[in-house]
Amino acid sequence: MSADRCPTGAEAVDRLLGGGLETDSVTEIYGEGGTGKTIFCLAVACRVARVGRWVFYIDTECVSADRLTATAGDDREAVLSHLLLSSPTSLEEQGRAVSAACALAREAKRPIGLIVLDSATYYYRLARPDTVEDEARQALSLEIADLVATALAAGVPVLFTNQVYRSMRDGTLEPLGGSFLNHAAKTILRFDRGSGDRRRVVLVKHRSRPEGTAEFRITASGVT
Repeated sequence: MSADRCPTGAEAVDRLLGGGLETDSVTEIYGEGGTGKTIFCLAVACRVARVGRWVFYIDTECVSADRLTATAGDDREAVLSHLLLSSPTSLEEQGRAVSAACALAREAKRPIGLIVLDSATYYYRLARPDTVEDEARQALSLEIADLVATALAAGVPVLFTNQVYRSMRDGTLEPLGGSFLNHAAKTILRFDRGSGDRRRVVLVKHRSRPEGTAEFRITASGVT
């Protein structure tokens, strides 16, 4: 594996990405509910924590404790001891969690190996009417900009998930949050449902890799 990649542990996805997540940029995952976005993030987080690096996981959608411990596996005590979990209840609290994660990564007092924001747009989606939505979009953009700067400065991979909406123009599923989020993310992956426990990953954007697809399976202990 390349030194500037963080392997996800899903071999087909890692091949698609040229070795894993880039360590100096932000990766976005978007897709409908139930496509495996959170399970994939948990699997990557546990893999990073398993080798003794710290993971700052910002969870806006109440990740299942049972799923987390199952993904951590037999060495769950060691894995969970390296997991810094934040569960904000508003976009304002989410912003504070992002700031804390970025500060820790930049200080480098402990080896931060990954920052996860799952889901970045949960509270943004709740913002109404339009004036409030504009303020929420600006706040979210500032959070993502902070994450981008941190990835560049500290060499820490950042992974965030995004919800979708259906375009009125052509009926396609598009990621939320406006064009800034898609511009800030140097890697964009779309997750689609497959048959049974299979999920399809589409590489929509990458700085150096061609577009392509991969598959993984959801298992009791994460992904394979």
